[in-house]
Amino acid sequence: MVVYDNSGLFSAPRAWWMLKAMGHDQVFVLDGGFPKWTREGHPVESGDAAPAPQTFIATPRPQILRDFDAMLETVAGRTAQVVDARSASRFTGAEAEPRAGVRGGHMPGAINLPWRGVVSAEGTLKSPEELRAAFAALDLEAPIVTTCGSGISAAILMLGLHEIGARTVALYDGSWTEWG
Repeated sequence: MVVYDNSGLFSAPRAWWMLKAMGHDQVFVLDGGFPKWTREGHPVESGDAAPAPQTFIATPRPQILRDFDAMLETVAGRTAQVVDARSASRFTGAEAEPRAGVRGGHMPGAINLPWRGVVSAEGTLKSPEELRAAFAALDLEAPIVTTCGSGISAAILMLGLHEIGARTVALYDGSWTEWG
């Protein structure tokens, strides 16, 4: 299964992560999404799709998902590196959060890496060398948890980490909306 979006690379990584979290092994993100696909002149169709019916039995993978209680333990015990995909101004609390009632700031010990730092201007994931540089503050051999405002852009960081070989990576689904 290939997932893609109309932004290049924004919401497709979230679909990729959700399918992986439910046990789907054969799921991939179309790098650059529909915009790159059409820019390169690949064929497109319009109208209703008629995919062949398939059966999928979900097998949840809790190792790539963190809930609020798990994050409380992670932060208190510093058992994983927490990397936040929000903008620097939201991370520091200088910019108000877009959701009413959610305070500004970040989780104790979190590292800020705005998601745009791993996506090129063309809407594709940056090269492996650029990704390694972007994630240089992290130990790729140690556990990592990605977070953001609502669990969308955290999946972009997770995809970037996956591309450069980090394998002990989870996503905090509630992200700052729940924590803040």
